[in-house]
Amino acid sequence: MALTQRTLDLVNIPSESRSEAELYDYVISAVPLEQAYSDGESVLFAKREGKPLVLLAGHTDTVPAQGNLPGRIEDGAVVGLGASDMKAGLAVMIELARWAAETELAYDLGLLFFPREELGPAENPLPGVFERTQLVDEAQLVICLEPTDNTLQLGCLGNLNARAVFEGKSAHSARPWLGVNAIKLAFEGLAPVLEAAPRDVEIDGLVFREVISVTQLNAGIASNVIPARAEAILNFRYAPDRTPESAVERVRELVGADVEILANSPPAHVALRSPLVEQLRAVGGFEVQPKQAWTNVADFAARGLDAINLGPGGTRYAHAVDERVEISELERTYDALQRFLAG
Repeated sequence: MALTQRTLDLVNIPSESRSEAELYDYVISAVPLEQAYSDGESVLFAKREGKPLVLLAGHTDTVPAQGNLPGRIEDGAVVGLGASDMKAGLAVMIELARWAAETELAYDLGLLFFPREELGPAENPLPGVFERTQLVDEAQLVICLEPTDNTLQLGCLGNLNARAVFEGKSAHSARPWLGVNAIKLAFEGLAPVLEAAPRDVEIDGLVFREVISVTQLNAGIASNVIPARAEAILNFRYAPDRTPESAVERVRELVGADVEILANSPPAHVALRSPLVEQLRAVGGFEVQPKQAWTNVADFAARGLDAINLGPGGTRYAHAVDERVEISELERTYDALQRFLAG
């Protein structure tokens, strides 16, 4: 089937983050729709007829290879780097575009391909794309084809990173009473974080689990020196009922006002009540789940758009050395979106 071969072709084009030019050129040549925007890295295609706009979105990059290129077809699956996250989703987008070019649709269709998703918020190209094209803001529904095992994953957690520094006083380790051990200060100061229980938040019947963790701890300069400084990195995955500002307040409540906020990506609202989401759920018979992570749906949601995650990739295979996507799951996503877009 063309969809399977398309996925394998995409897998076999290396596109590690920041090295995506070849895949960009491939997408340009494969999609027969009009380009509404391009900056040489991100490209937005559109078929416009004055109907409500549905936007499909996907990133073109992968994590580094682990000896899993070239790809292959094996045991009913496409196997290889990026097969699940998210060359499968890109293949669905391209094949839908080729079908849509010759088909009367119930909706206008947009397709946004963008780079460097795997590098995190610091290199997120989407805010720049949004500034330079107004078409995205017209979308009645945004579908990000990240791997979801063909479940509709709604909303997403916010993602805050912070740095906490604990200052002590150095001394010889044979005479520790002459100093103040910054590691001891860190353990005491971080105790509220380490002991914080998960907070479950139910929104429209979906339960998000809010958690805060210490993910890095650095201290000490030698085995015989009482450390004068300890530095901890905190990660707060906060529920969609919080604002970014209230997330900052919560971290400072736990650790102290001096904590430094390094990055703060907002959550996405739960679009369960969108008529288009309900239509898509019914057409595909998809299970609905909360998104227990941060994804680019939050970038769209921040602009007031209803955005969801739905993709054929298996979450358990994303970034794994044996990354793969089942061909039957590819076909299920494609068939459901085709029926949805056809009305």
